[in-house]
Amino acid sequence: MVTPIKAYVFDVYGTLFDVHSVKEKCEELFPEKGESISLIWRKKQLEYFFMRQLMGDYEDFQKITKDALGYTLEEHHEEWSSHIEQTLISAYSHLTLYPEVVGVLKKLSKNKIAIFSNGTPDMLDSLITNAGLTPHFDRIISVDEIKQYKPTPASYRYALKQLGVAREEVLFISSNGWDISGAKNFGFQTAWINRAKLPEEKFNLSPDRIYSDLNGITEWND
Repeated sequence: MVTPIKAYVFDVYGTLFDVHSVKEKCEELFPEKGESISLIWRKKQLEYFFMRQLMGDYEDFQKITKDALGYTLEEHHEEWSSHIEQTLISAYSHLTLYPEVVGVLKKLSKNKIAIFSNGTPDMLDSLITNAGLTPHFDRIISVDEIKQYKPTPASYRYALKQLGVAREEVLFISSNGWDISGAKNFGFQTAWINRAKLPEEKFNLSPDRIYSDLNGITEWND
């Protein structure tokens, strides 16, 4: 028997917002390199917080995003000013919201709804506010409050404490396979939003449900 869900918990980057919508600004500043810069920037962003977690050398997600951008522009043999750097970093406060997000959040509105992200509180507040999503969430939880990045068990344990429910009463929703694996390992119920039609991660931690977009999770609310 499936335990009823008491808290719907959303990842942000790639789940609610398209991280690669920054490619338009990248293309504007670096013609013919926008898509490549966007892809490598995201790849290095993930690598850097994984590496810092393993090295025990925490830096917040804003700093990691900036460092990953610097690496990416150097890899593309581009010179840049502090103004260009700030313009691209600011683009993370104006990512494109996936079209189904608002409708899904409205359908879940009678439930506890939270965000749990590796982003800093400032990054999340500006992004959510700019998208007009603030009224839809009961809690915005950042790993920066504990300085333990997902997918560490400590990070999910911290989020659970903030939610005040049992771990099996959480439906954790993410487009990132590594995040779904971490949440499943911790004991959350999981819904993987597999927008890119990727294979499952090879950890024997299959998600409870797989959907192509967020619309599928409303079935948990029936």
